[in-house]
Amino acid sequence: MGNLNSDPDKRPLRVDVEQLHRISELTIAHYDRSAEIYRDGTRGHDVSQNYGSLLDAIEGDPPYSILDLGCGPGRDLNHFRSLGHDVVGLDGSKEFVGMARSYSGCDVLHQDFLNMTLPDGRFDGVFANASLFHVPSSELPRVLLELAATLRPRGVLFCSNPRGHNEEGYSGDRYSCFFDFDTWRNYVTAAGFRGVRHYYRPPELPRHQQPWLATVWRKGSM
Repeated sequence: MGNLNSDPDKRPLRVDVEQLHRISELTIAHYDRSAEIYRDGTRGHDVSQNYGSLLDAIEGDPPYSILDLGCGPGRDLNHFRSLGHDVVGLDGSKEFVGMARSYSGCDVLHQDFLNMTLPDGRFDGVFANASLFHVPSSELPRVLLELAATLRPRGVLFCSNPRGHNEEGYSGDRYSCFFDFDTWRNYVTAAGFRGVRHYYRPPELPRHQQPWLATVWRKGSM
């Protein structure tokens, strides 16, 4: 795996257009090949803490309009819809898109994270559970600005990513970034978000057994 230097004077790892296309192609192909295994393996995961963190941070009265970014086979879409929310999914894997549409009955956009077309001011919240860590650091500022633009004023962005020491590169055949909290905070606040809270998962375990960093952000003035 390639390393991302955490020195603030260093720029993120740069990749050209051809490399970006290859990154997306390989990562999405991985999920297309393993869609059923992934669906069966994650169906019973308890992410209620993450659901609650998003919903508790959204202001106003429900139902809310939510974008599930990287919705996979539709587990989280189905949950939010069961609560009465207006939920739209988005995933780059055509296999996941088909599964999610069938399982949840929600509208699901078939879009690559690096080439999204999202409506301005459409959503109260974005739920990015185990998805944004696939975005190369060079593209992350742009992608976060796009998510800010699709949120309504004071909308909420929830993210959960595997944490690390700012490594970046291919992990198997998937491109991944493993940021620490300080680095992730720098990226998200630069896109105009303000921190609400963060925590590590799974809950009630020693920190060295909590590989996931969950963060909640509110859209601020740009």
